[in-house]
Amino acid sequence: MGETSKSNIKKILLQLECHFTWTLLKEDIDPDELEQRILDQIEFLPCKSKVQNYNLLAFVKYLNGKKEDALDDLKKAEEAVKTEHPEDIEKHSLVTWGNYAWLFYHMDNMAEARTYINKTEILCKQHKSTSPYKMKLPHIYCEKAWAVLKFGASYYEKAKESFVKALEEEPNNPEFNAGYAIAMYRLENCSGEKKGMQSASLEPLRRAVQLNPDNEFVVPLLALKLQETNNIKEGEKYMEESLAKHPDLPYVLRYAAKFYRKKGEVQTALKYLTKALRLTPNSGFLHHQVGLCYRAMYFDMKKTRGFHHQPTEEMKELLRRCIFHFQTVIEHKTKFFFAHLDLANIYAEGGQIQEAEEMFQRTFGMKKLTCPEKQQLYFNYGRYQQFHKKSDSEAMKQFLEGLKIEYDSYDRKKCKDMLKKLIEKRTKKGPADAKSLGILGFIHQLDGEKRQAIECYERALKMDPGNEEYLSAILNLRLSLQN
Repeated sequence: MGETSKSNIKKILLQLECHFTWTLLKEDIDPDELEQRILDQIEFLPCKSKVQNYNLLAFVKYLNGKKEDALDDLKKAEEAVKTEHPEDIEKHSLVTWGNYAWLFYHMDNMAEARTYINKTEILCKQHKSTSPYKMKLPHIYCEKAWAVLKFGASYYEKAKESFVKALEEEPNNPEFNAGYAIAMYRLENCSGEKKGMQSASLEPLRRAVQLNPDNEFVVPLLALKLQETNNIKEGEKYMEESLAKHPDLPYVLRYAAKFYRKKGEVQTALKYLTKALRLTPNSGFLHHQVGLCYRAMYFDMKKTRGFHHQPTEEMKELLRRCIFHFQTVIEHKTKFFFAHLDLANIYAEGGQIQEAEEMFQRTFGMKKLTCPEKQQLYFNYGRYQQFHKKSDSEAMKQFLEGLKIEYDSYDRKKCKDMLKKLIEKRTKKGPADAKSLGILGFIHQLDGEKRQAIECYERALKMDPGNEEYLSAILNLRLSLQN
């Protein structure tokens, strides 16, 4: 087939609704790790759509260069649709057909690609779709939402939007409500707000549980959200119910572990995590939770002994276990921001300064960090500079970088508070320097205290004449006072 025909086929392919047109980027995932997660869902979540899972698995395998294996998974999706949607097989095959067409295109089999394009076109024509190659169906919005949700934090808003579109068509659909609630919960968890201040996902989670009280994902998430919003007893009731219904499900066990760790019952959490790891030994999430448990035990011991005492052998062993599990996480989930940050901090705590520095720099090098993630990274790196490298000036530099990011998060507030404390510490030793006054001016400016900001900047300018940053800030502040 000539290049012109291939080019024409691609123009049509771009109009299809499937994983290949949903802008899911390989750089945002660890393909091997995501493959394993999908396989675990297929094995342990019988209620989860196998059509959706095999479609997504096929796409991830394509990204991983396994085109023949991807074809096998699309065949499995074709078989699964007969069981899951016997009443409407063709409509529920549209995404699979789109994936087939794209996969054959990438395998230079234009005849087969055209076959699946034709099947799509015929179905769209039969149902009088406004587009010859796609249909606006709620289950397709839903499948897209579940897929993008797997590609990380930068996709959560996109997932939420797709679930909203599905709910507009079927507001009482249990799956759509569950997906929307999960997307909302994930968005809150990566928003950078202080725990207990986030509650937008609470009602969606309640509604999802009301529509399906047996859902293995949303019931434990509702329990966690209730705990976060200080409804601990009600949260524990839901967690216990979920554990009673699904005692051997890794997804319930892992959230139960998180719940009891946050409650302070670390041994209970470790019991559930050990059980879950036997079922899914390569789960990065589980290894991270185990590491967090050992970290909690270590700091409890440190607090009991006093922060200035040397660690005992037992404490050193807890640090080693913590480091092992965090290292295991980042081997499997190379883009898991929090595990990288936790490993950097625990290296520093154990006195492994070179390893800590390398891990911090590796974390700074991660692509597509969100604003709250960057602020959290600057805050933690500042603390590391302050307490482990004993450099207040470098710490101030990092806290200031976190503060400059225009996103209101809990870590931004912490950066501001630490800057104030360090400036206060400096001024107790002698007169304030230009840099400290400039930072104070910036803080007053952020807080809307314009006159105090001008005063600080003017004092800084006297010590550092010609500083363009201070001059510009003074001019802009004076102009804003005149308006």
